[in-house]
Amino acid sequence: MATSKPGQSRISVLQRAVSSDWLRVWAVRVGVVLMLCIVAVMALHFSRFGARARLASAYGAHVACSCHFIAGRLLKDCKKDFEPGMGLVTLSADEGAHSVTARLIPLASETATFTRGQGCVLESWR
Repeated sequence: MATSKPGQSRISVLQRAVSSDWLRVWAVRVGVVLMLCIVAVMALHFSRFGARARLASAYGAHVACSCHFIAGRLLKDCKKDFEPGMGLVTLSADEGAHSVTARLIPLASETATFTRGQGCVLESWR
């Protein structure tokens, strides 16, 4: 048990010991939860679900790039061309680079870029 300094009550020493133990316990718990989250994301990323997420983001980027830069439609209107079940895919456009990025956070992200003569090509295919 911790010893107290002269003039210091035993209760304050005990409170300090308990609070430092409490802090260590919570730090360990937070660390374990973070590790489990990282393992879960990696497991999802490399699983069949992760492969489908990459496919959905690649399809979304290509379709939205064609819709936006070739057909001239608004990006939010291009989501109407998606297949059923692709509601979680988000789109963002870079007008200067003529590219569209589709993301299924936190699993997958793909970018398609429009080039005259080639159309919209996925960055991973270049």
